Amino acid sequence: MSGVARNQDTDYLRREQYATARNLAARAALHERFSHNPAPWQAWVFDRLALGIGEAALECGCGPGWLWVENLHRLPAGCRVTLVDISDGMLAEAQERLASQPDRFTFRQANVQSLPFEDASFDLVVANHMLYHVPNLDTALSEIHRVLRPGGRLVAATNGADHMRELHELGQALFPHLDHYLANPARAITHIFRLENGAERLAPWFEDVRCDLYDSWLEATEAEPLLDYMLSMPGAETAITPAMRLEALDRLTECLAADGPLHVTKQTGVFLARRRSGL
Repeated sequence: MSGVARNQDTDYLRREQYATARNLAARAALHERFSHNPAPWQAWVFDRLALGIGEAALECGCGPGWLWVENLHRLPAGCRVTLVDISDGMLAEAQERLASQPDRFTFRQANVQSLPFEDASFDLVVANHMLYHVPNLDTALSEIHRVLRPGGRLVAATNGADHMRELHELGQALFPHLDHYLANPARAITHIFRLENGAERLAPWFEDVRCDLYDSWLEATEAEPLLDYMLSMPGAETAITPAMRLEALDRLTECLAADGPLHVTKQTGVFLARRRSGL
């Protein structure tokens, strides 16, 4: 990978980590089961899209299309949504989930650093937990700016340096030989797009930037979902044997029985911004 972190290696992400939604689903399952916030994440994000009747939206890094599947009943009349992802497998899953709405959704394999759309094509661009995977963030933000219409909006979700801190620390203790893989990327790769630097990174291309935080945490009571999350991280998913997994599952089960539920910090939110004019 020529020194490129797995979390930002486009070929690895497309061919392995996100070839399908399996790893993403393992992480989402933990949040869905043990999060303490009455608003589901995808509904909370959709609230901030502020989509109007007849608007055109683009989601970069759409994954399996969860944002739209879970909020389909809320999509305003006449809205057209284009979903792009670097992974053909993710796009196939999104297309299958949204097959009942062929007139409202378009699917395209594409990289956010080189979007195959004309200037000023969209009223809204969504980047839901994906900009931290982009090797050249300035190029990606320039492309998003280009395809937005004047006054167009960006909604970009990301995490902070303490997101899932306790779980990452537990994973490193259980699998010391996987320390590099299980380290929180928001700490390990300091230049990536995150809550602490997001406003600064957006400023050259966007104005009226604000950050909305999603107030939540985890109280995890079961070992297997915790282990599945750890082993879904980039690089970790293929780095242990079945025997090592069973041993870790036993240790996790013992820890939860002895110490009670694992409290896990969540630090996540969205940046809301408008396309800067005059560029």
